[in-house]
Amino acid sequence: MQSLTIRRPDDWHLHLRDGAMLEGVIGDTSRHFARAIIMPNLVPPVVTTADARAYRERIVRATPASDRFEPLMTLYLTEHTSPDDVEEGKRSGLITAVKLYPAGATTNSHGGVRDMDKAMPVLERMAKIGLPLCVHGEVTTPEVDIFDREKVFIDTVLDPLRKRLPELKVAMEHVTTSDGIDYIRSAEKNLAGSITTHHLIINRNAILVGGIRPHYYCLPVAKRESHRLALRQAATSGDVRFFLGTDSAPHVDPLKECSCGCAGIYTSINTMSCLAHVFEQEDALDKLEAFASLNGPAWYGLPANEETITLVKREEPLNFPLKIETGAGPVTVFDPMFPLHWDVA
Repeated sequence: MQSLTIRRPDDWHLHLRDGAMLEGVIGDTSRHFARAIIMPNLVPPVVTTADARAYRERIVRATPASDRFEPLMTLYLTEHTSPDDVEEGKRSGLITAVKLYPAGATTNSHGGVRDMDKAMPVLERMAKIGLPLCVHGEVTTPEVDIFDREKVFIDTVLDPLRKRLPELKVAMEHVTTSDGIDYIRSAEKNLAGSITTHHLIINRNAILVGGIRPHYYCLPVAKRESHRLALRQAATSGDVRFFLGTDSAPHVDPLKECSCGCAGIYTSINTMSCLAHVFEQEDALDKLEAFASLNGPAWYGLPANEETITLVKREEPLNFPLKIETGAGPVTVFDPMFPLHWDVA
């Protein structure tokens, strides 16, 4: 196959940051993607509907005028989130989901939830009104090994929550383990999972073998090769419970290349080329549209995009930049460690 036309894709997990960084990266998403779930972990975080409205306005202003792009806004769940404010946000059409960050799990998550019981009033309201919960699925207790934090989260936090509130729709974001894949597959309803571009391509060796490579460091951290293969099988299976969430997360190079570097990989610019390569490797190009364009909207209760994009396989490798320049500073682009030939025409 030398070309492939699919419905225009969506990104169900995206970090745009704010200010000069937002202005520097938004075009790489809006050029290819019609919609994206926008992460709320700014400084300060997006905790109210009013915060989300103001942030959405900044995103719209920064989006290139030639692009059709709809930011889907989320709220940052805290132990003091107002159920009434959340319901008003959903009723207004502004809020698509609420995001659970266990306190300390990732970038700008220190204000997240420490005691799930304190968040139950808003979670109960969300279950009642049908508003999805997006979860960063890791525990943060220091005695749990970083490579085991997703499995322990499923066992000790997520499964008890879902048994307590079976009507709550939950999206496990950036699934990284076979345990997460198996748990989603075991659910009868109200559970789905997003998978990132980079977790389909790298395992933990990419971070550690031959020296520490900070631009492959992300949270959740990449796992063993067996987990990567489980993710690839799920993503390319056509299973409607799995969809694309890039978790593209820009940081300027000085914050990545230091003694305590930030977690995050910037993939927005070359995600579709990377995905076409992966799906071709798995002999599953016919499943790419489901993963990137159909399964996510169906789960969130939105229509699939009517517009299409066409991917064309070029003879010569594509030349993506090693870095992009933003007003906030340089950002290194994800290097999949193989040549990319699939181009968005």
